[in-house]
Amino acid sequence: MTVLDSPIPRFHLAVPVDDLTAARRFYGDVLGLEQGRSADTWVDWNLHGHQFVTHLAPELAQRVHNPVDGHDVPVPHFGLILTIPAFKELAERLRAADADVEFVIEPYVRFEGRTGEQWTMFLLDPAGNALEFKAFADDSQVFAT
Repeated sequence: MTVLDSPIPRFHLAVPVDDLTAARRFYGDVLGLEQGRSADTWVDWNLHGHQFVTHLAPELAQRVHNPVDGHDVPVPHFGLILTIPAFKELAERLRAADADVEFVIEPYVRFEGRTGEQWTMFLLDPAGNALEFKAFADDSQVFAT
């Protein structure tokens, strides 16, 4: 089954960036996303089957952080739930791109040995948009309480 055949709906998300060249380098080269259509003010990206768009918008909103597990979690943020091997591979890819990546929260395990155990990491794109990538020890616990 492909992403297009999945019963789970794909999302569309557009985020502001202040530099499309930097966005192309980060999302294309660092994260390895396939670029779709583009114009002078926006670029479409294939984010694991989801339509993700970077729009040129030099005026960014003020950032907010919420305390979670002793970390300051940036709000808003977006990202993907990956498998643990894919999470670890991405973490290494991001570390290797050292100059292009600023971790807000380094990769670590939350709720270790408890319901909802998950790997998580937060980083910023060049425009300051916050991304979270995570992976659950047991994928059936994504929404567990």
